[in-house]
Amino acid sequence: MASVTRRARPARLRGLCALVLAWALAGCANLEYYAQSIAGHSSLLQAARPLDQVLADPATPDDLRTRLRYAQSARRYASQELGLPDNGSYTQYADVKRPYVVWNVFATPELSLRLKPSCFLIVGCIDYRGYYNEDEARRAAQALREQGWDVHVGGVPAYSTLGWYADPLVNTFIRLPPGEVARLVFHELTHQAVYAKNDTAFNESLATAVEQIGVERWLNEPEHRALRPAYEAFDRRRRDFVELLLETRRQLAQAYGEAGARQGPAPTSPEPVNLTPEEVERRRARKAEIIADLRQRYERLKRDKWEGFSGYDGWFAQSLNNAHFAAIGTYHQWVPALRAMADRCEPCRSGSLAPFLEQARALARLPYAERRRLLREETERVQGTRLSSAP
Repeated sequence: MASVTRRARPARLRGLCALVLAWALAGCANLEYYAQSIAGHSSLLQAARPLDQVLADPATPDDLRTRLRYAQSARRYASQELGLPDNGSYTQYADVKRPYVVWNVFATPELSLRLKPSCFLIVGCIDYRGYYNEDEARRAAQALREQGWDVHVGGVPAYSTLGWYADPLVNTFIRLPPGEVARLVFHELTHQAVYAKNDTAFNESLATAVEQIGVERWLNEPEHRALRPAYEAFDRRRRDFVELLLETRRQLAQAYGEAGARQGPAPTSPEPVNLTPEEVERRRARKAEIIADLRQRYERLKRDKWEGFSGYDGWFAQSLNNAHFAAIGTYHQWVPALRAMADRCEPCRSGSLAPFLEQARALARLPYAERRRLLREETERVQGTRLSSAP
């Protein structure tokens, strides 16, 4: 299969060019952005080599060879045990000679957690914009800051082309712990299995739910159980970190009057709407207070629970703003609801997740408002609290 994919690459690259040209026709102002998308993804595909070749190459370092074998195992498990797509994705390896494969730019208004969307002809609207070059991402972010937006630039180790192309394993994540590599493979393949146009929170929450279930099961396989203790320690800290940020997001939503508000239109301006100057200043002060409190809570968490572990210090060294908390919410907003749905799937408990994925496809086909209502009601059941809306 890998060799067929490799022979088909020129045709696929031509198809990519045609696809992006179609996107570009939707707005000439985006031509430069689409050009970097073509160049970036094309270079990734051109760097990809079939795994069998990389594993057989005497020049491949032993450590990389071991990690690639773990990734192969996760790839097989994804299709054979979890019911995720069985195709050419993650059967090749690419070294792109940089720390991240793309950098995503997130933006929100100064006093809101609603992300500024980017809209495309084929995939619809998503809550960020990705760049293959870090400098280009940071220039785009700076332009948004100068307009008044809160902005966050986040490096991304992996992404999905939703099944259009055979996504390769990449150096940007292959050197993570084996459980993390498996998690990312499960996450990105879920995007190929189910995709709801114009609903980033649903797509990312679903992929996060499936990755969690998948890694729990994969690490329970006899040949992987030795990896479990180190991964569980790593994952406990990550979950503590995520919960810290989600709690901050909830506090900010309350401060902005968004915790109980129906989802409004996507923001088109960074400026506060229908607020008096006094209310703007009050919300700004509360925002600063919440973020300062987050930093104190992080230091207590490190001291009292993590025994001084400082792996997230780099994240907290940033100047934090709404975009950081809106981005983290995108990946976790509906996870409790979707995990509960998966738990109720009787055949999924010890077998393939295919029936749950079919439920998710049915959700994806619903109108946005109806899908959101059902997920909100499920979240209320799981959490035992009444949510008038999720921001």
